[in-house]
Amino acid sequence: MPIVEMTLIEGRTFEKKKAMVEAVTDAIVTTLGAPRETVRIVIREVPAWHFAAGGELKGKPPEAEG
Repeated sequence: MPIVEMTLIEGRTFEKKKAMVEAVTDAIVTTLGAPRETVRIVIREVPAWHFAAGGELKGKPPEAEG
């Protein structure tokens, strides 16, 4: 049973996450030959200020915006 865990910066719509889950599931079924019903995907969403790349946070908490 393939299990995919993703961490995303919060804010994407339900529709975008649904499309992503369908596309990732299709890719796993196609490349690994896994039965569709065995594919599991876990989406973890974090605030932008909990995510950094290259030493830079991707956002600020609301109280720091002012």
